[in-house]
Amino acid sequence: MPYTNPDYKGDTVYTINATGDCCTGDSVRFQKAVFAGSYKSPRFSHLEIVTAMLVNDGYGAAKQQHTFTLLLEDGTKTTIKGRNLYRNGVWRKPWPDEALRGEALDEKHNRGDNARATRDARRAGGY
Repeated sequence: MPYTNPDYKGDTVYTINATGDCCTGDSVRFQKAVFAGSYKSPRFSHLEIVTAMLVNDGYGAAKQQHTFTLLLEDGTKTTIKGRNLYRNGVWRKPWPDEALRGEALDEKHNRGDNARATRDARRAGGY
């Protein structure tokens, strides 16, 4: 669905700004840039609003890039890098129990800390 409002700041359902700190279990809405043309010569086409549930997240083994698996409204799954998810802002629905979300965030942050430590150790070793 093409959407051209570059100033999307949430709405009546997606009320909490979660930019930079989403976790598995969040129901999110964000803007994503859509490009036309070829892979070698892409052209910006438009912005679209994406609504999805975050069903998984992880850190890549090689570079520890944070990625999320999204379950889209049409039932399909796709992945997105964290930097692209957060680029234009992310808004989420409140959880029925925000304390459970806090636990999910703590677990995610611990995995991120471990991934960065592993990367730093590998770099220090000259690999």
